[in-house]
Amino acid sequence: MLLEAVRLALRAIGRSKLRSFLTVLGIIIGVAAVIAMVTIGKGTTAKVTADLAKLGANLLSVNPGQFGPGRASADARSFNVRDIEAMRSQLNGIRAVAPMAQKTATVIYGSDSRSIAIVGTDNDYLVTQDWLLTQGREFYEAELRGGRAACIVGATVVRKLFGGAEGVGRNIRVASVSCEVIGVLEAKGQSGFGMDQDDTILMPIRTFQRRLAGSSEIGRIMVAAEHGGETTRVQRAIELLLRERRSITPGKEDDFSVLDMRQIAQAMAGTTTLLTGLLAAVAAVSLLVGGIGIMNIMLVSVTERTREIGIRLAIGASRGQVLSQFLVEAIMLSILGGVTGIALGLGLALLVTGALQVPFILDLATVLLAFAFSALVGVCFGYLPARQAAQLNPIEALRHE
Repeated sequence: MLLEAVRLALRAIGRSKLRSFLTVLGIIIGVAAVIAMVTIGKGTTAKVTADLAKLGANLLSVNPGQFGPGRASADARSFNVRDIEAMRSQLNGIRAVAPMAQKTATVIYGSDSRSIAIVGTDNDYLVTQDWLLTQGREFYEAELRGGRAACIVGATVVRKLFGGAEGVGRNIRVASVSCEVIGVLEAKGQSGFGMDQDDTILMPIRTFQRRLAGSSEIGRIMVAAEHGGETTRVQRAIELLLRERRSITPGKEDDFSVLDMRQIAQAMAGTTTLLTGLLAAVAAVSLLVGGIGIMNIMLVSVTERTREIGIRLAIGASRGQVLSQFLVEAIMLSILGGVTGIALGLGLALLVTGALQVPFILDLATVLLAFAFSALVGVCFGYLPARQAAQLNPIEALRHE
């Protein structure tokens, strides 16, 4: 009986192909939009999380000043080498403490010149960032203490300045400083903030301060906690140490901030997930619009086929059979729209994720939910027209012109 109802429903749909397509267009758009939004959102969340993970594991970033309106300004007193030494000697549960002083400078090699981010630091920077060398070596202790102009370059620098050739042993000019390339960093690609992490040059912190910056200030300190360690405890220890060193009395606000990169990653992933949910909810509204379209066209169909319904009732069809016929027709319309929308949504998601270079993550639960919801729309919005058809008086229906 069900198969017969499905066959009749498909035949009725096939008689008016254009009208049937326009009827389910809302369902198609709604399902496609929901699936595309959720798939793209999950891919974006995964990429943001992966990119932030490239910054290093169990990583804390210590910065002068506080962020946000009404907080201590970002022009607060910078850090110095003695702060680094104090952290290394007094903090427990850490793997590395790396100073960071950064400046953009013109780098010249041969006839080529580029503006590149120069970072003054030491070998602990490689530990905090989980960064390996593909060529060359780290800084010697004598280079770090004596201020020799040695540098470690990123993969983008090698590609654009040296044409991808061997970089170690070459001499480049960083602003007015002649610098020997002693190592090449492993390629990391773009960060979660869209910056090319490989377009950078590392120099010994003392060399940077004396010959480029002209000051002993350190703009940021990166602290790597031990693997499996509790970053919250390390964060609190850093805050207590810096409050003491910066003579901040009880009750006064810190003039520095300690950020846990894992918390930042979780916050960004949560924000992306929330935005994805909101966009998917907005897209789901079109499913309701599509359901109203199905109900409208089914009511028109009942009016057009009143005489057919009267004949079916007159020759012995029960009201339940008439109701099921029109209900199945509405459900079939919704299911066809749902299947088409799923295919369209996955196709759009595949194109967009490829263009944005984010992973394509298929969420089977979302696909099944969208399909089930489209069928439910057919049941909910198809019941009223089907019930109206089943309640027609056979005599009145046969008289209908």
